[in-house]
Amino acid sequence: MPVVRDLRVLLRLRDFRNLLAVRLFSQAADGVYQVALATYVVFSPEKQTSAAAIASAMAVLLLPYSLVGPFAGVLLDRWRRRQVFLYGNLLRTLLACVTGMLIVAHAPEWLFYASALSVTAVNRFVLAGLAASLPHVVEPGRLVTANALSPTAGTLAAVAGGGLAVLVRVLASDSDALVVLLGAGLYLCAALVSLRLAIGLLGPDHPPGRRHPSAAEGILLTVRGMTEGLRHLAARREAARALTAMTLMRFCYGALFVMLLMLCRYSWSADEAEGLALLGIAVGVSGAGFFVAAVITPWLVGRLGTLGTITVCALGAAVLVPALGLFFTPGPMLIAAFVLGLATQGAKISTDTVVQSRVDDDYRGRVFAVYDVLFNIAFVAAAAAASLILPADGRSVPLVLGVAALYAATAALLERQGRRFT
Repeated sequence: MPVVRDLRVLLRLRDFRNLLAVRLFSQAADGVYQVALATYVVFSPEKQTSAAAIASAMAVLLLPYSLVGPFAGVLLDRWRRRQVFLYGNLLRTLLACVTGMLIVAHAPEWLFYASALSVTAVNRFVLAGLAASLPHVVEPGRLVTANALSPTAGTLAAVAGGGLAVLVRVLASDSDALVVLLGAGLYLCAALVSLRLAIGLLGPDHPPGRRHPSAAEGILLTVRGMTEGLRHLAARREAARALTAMTLMRFCYGALFVMLLMLCRYSWSADEAEGLALLGIAVGVSGAGFFVAAVITPWLVGRLGTLGTITVCALGAAVLVPALGLFFTPGPMLIAAFVLGLATQGAKISTDTVVQSRVDDDYRGRVFAVYDVLFNIAFVAAAAAASLILPADGRSVPLVLGVAALYAATAALLERQGRRFT
């Protein structure tokens, strides 16, 4: 198969393998850390979690990144990206250790959230930098396959990290702090692996003779720089359409995720441990969908184009979400989790490819930072909307039908622009 052949070629590239290793360790640590936070905030026996409480936690942890994101993009277009991976992961190692100590000390909740916020804030720099760096280690002809392998492998690493965190928590009761420290160790591994990449290998590239602004100048120029980045994106209509569609699909995913949390917590389980186990199974099944997407998306893009592939993903979700989700039972919902994993990751691979291939490298960091901002806003908005609709047990027919309608509207929006793009 051409996809398998391309994967073999990519894995022979030393710099691609090293960049992939940085992603795997970073996102495995993210998975561990996120499960630790979820178990502490949502599945702790002493907490009576509601959809509104989940939405509030997401707002506290994600909305501030809407402010960090633009600065991340401007700075990523000025800093050496390899150094971002090194120092960013070292900083996250330290901050994760602080979070673990706060859990042990039963610190005030606001202080815990501040520490968790700091860890995930650095994550904006690392993930945007990984996406912007990929074209520096892969030739253009294999960029679609690289986008299928690299982010999907990172997502699977996050799923594996989450599974490892659940296992540690089961083996060592009341061990949220230990799980956080496990994440800190993986962040440290990511920092050490980044040393295998040359400092200047990953860019950013600047035209000869251009003076490199300092970080302070970059921050002062953020507003103007982001405006220029948005104008650059607006002039590349295919990339703008892909980002719009992906944002709408992210909103749908966020609403269904909150519903799944509530179902696992209150409808499908007798206690917190069983609910957490069910959530872990659902995440694992969704991860299988990510893997399948990595295999078939390059094939789909070759036949439908990038925007055509996103259209098919949105349309498939529009049909299957109500067909499976309206049962509100674990079996059909697990199938829906697989379908959504496949559709969401297939759309993301296509969107990443469009942005990387249509956006100039000098703007790529800013555009990917905007990408992250849209993701965060869409997810938090979805959680807020779900909190207004969901009952205490998580069963909501209007939410399922509304999400399906939004998926269908996304597919229709792309269909109007034409289904075949290269």
